[in-house]
Amino acid sequence: MADEKTITIRKDDLWKYSTFILLAAIVVVLIVMFTGGNGSSTGNTVVPTQGADKPAIVRASIDDDAMIGNPNAPVTIIEFSDYQCPFCRRHWTDTYSQIKADYIDTGKVNLVFRDLPLESIHPQAQGSAEAAECVREQGGDEAYFEYHDKIFLEQNLRDGGTPQGPVTTTISYTVDDLESWASDLGYDIGSCLSSGKYGVEVRKDIQDALEAGFQGTPGFVVLESGHEEGVAIRGALPYSEFKKVIDSMLN
Repeated sequence: MADEKTITIRKDDLWKYSTFILLAAIVVVLIVMFTGGNGSSTGNTVVPTQGADKPAIVRASIDDDAMIGNPNAPVTIIEFSDYQCPFCRRHWTDTYSQIKADYIDTGKVNLVFRDLPLESIHPQAQGSAEAAECVREQGGDEAYFEYHDKIFLEQNLRDGGTPQGPVTTTISYTVDDLESWASDLGYDIGSCLSSGKYGVEVRKDIQDALEAGFQGTPGFVVLESGHEEGVAIRGALPYSEFKKVIDSMLN
């Protein structure tokens, strides 16, 4: 009788463990279904792959957006970004400066900045994108990237009191701040921004980003210049990930 009791307890335990494993598997499947396997809607740090070792290839164009670097560079990076996204700011703080020093400033890469404002969680993202276009209207691409840097820098200063900042939170700011930051650089964007004239331009960027498969920010397409298909990089990944893709196209 003692042996029978022992066998019955073990069967019960096995049933409980099997049930737990089954429920856990169902939860994982549901997460993948609702997130597309890509994690959160912003700051995703997974590079999707096609097969075991093949990077995801997507289509994207430079459109008519602001560019920094040699226009005849052999490699182009298209960035889809959100000015109020802390992960986009992390990329600017931790990675962009290295890419700029090693590749953009040396004429090997140019970068095209396109907008993907996530308005549902970043209420000033759309306005920031339009404000940057207003600055570009007055000062060209050089002014655009000067203001691009200014927006991220000011958020870092509010986040941690230093130009680098801890980059941990979404920072609140206002339309008045956007106008003030532009004024600091010598640009009056008040009437341009209030007109909403660049809303259509930003919305086209959003549509193109979605068609390329980007639902979160930041997202990048690294491609040989003149082509419209390139390697997708999703999230604020480290410099080494960009270097690997860029060097493969330069070699």
